[in-house]
Amino acid sequence: MKQSMDGCGEFHDHFRLSITKALGDQLAEALERLESAELSERNLAALEERPGVYQLYHKGSLVYVGKADQRHKGLPGRLRNHVRKLSGRRNIDPADISFRCLYVDEGFSALAPEQLLINHHRSRGGIPWNNSGFGSKDPGRRRDRTVLKKDHFDVQYPINLEARLHGLPVGEVDLRSYLRSLKTALPYNFRYAEPVDPGDTTLRVPDGEPTADEALRVASAALPASWQITALLNYVIMYEEDQHYKSASRYYRAGDVIDQEPEKSAAPLTSEDVEDTE
Repeated sequence: MKQSMDGCGEFHDHFRLSITKALGDQLAEALERLESAELSERNLAALEERPGVYQLYHKGSLVYVGKADQRHKGLPGRLRNHVRKLSGRRNIDPADISFRCLYVDEGFSALAPEQLLINHHRSRGGIPWNNSGFGSKDPGRRRDRTVLKKDHFDVQYPINLEARLHGLPVGEVDLRSYLRSLKTALPYNFRYAEPVDPGDTTLRVPDGEPTADEALRVASAALPASWQITALLNYVIMYEEDQHYKSASRYYRAGDVIDQEPEKSAAPLTSEDVEDTE
């Protein structure tokens, strides 16, 4: 009679049950049975505002697994966030993005269904955008000076300063109101500090739908000369400073513009490169 080192033999063995793996496999199978739909407002309008999990595809290839809860107004709210983000990026066409999704009961969320899906797909080759910061929220001031790695989502698809903006006020506008409107209109994050006392500072906003670059120039021209607007690879910041950022592509100071080539690291991505998701 043969017996292995772990106590198993020809007629006795250990039973190993992985409930989480089974759940992940079932979620993946349920999504696989669905058709992919273009990530468009028309398709998102057909969704219920319920929590769930979803998968994004770029030109038919799976690139991202995510979750949505009531903070995002369910699946349609979370997916609209992605539409907005992708609309403000270079090197990618939002029309090439499709999705599949499953509604998931709130009680199931404690099992982290999106992580079960991530584990499932990582064991079969990976999901590139989950490892490169696609779903990351604003990392805060502490990461503004970070040099991103060449395979990071924001390096491959940096913000588009030529994106057209909708909903900005026109005519004479006070600076504070303009900055608030600009934050809403930009398809990427705009983090800024308000001048301590903008007083009666106003600016003239021309008619039409300006590009992000044009709108930032208008803001810069109205700011005191000690203030700087910096376009990084992934978002825009505005502070009273005269600073150099390695990942910046453009600076705005007193209405003037200075371009630079952003630095990128050749190091491979690690788990530390992925910020918390929104």
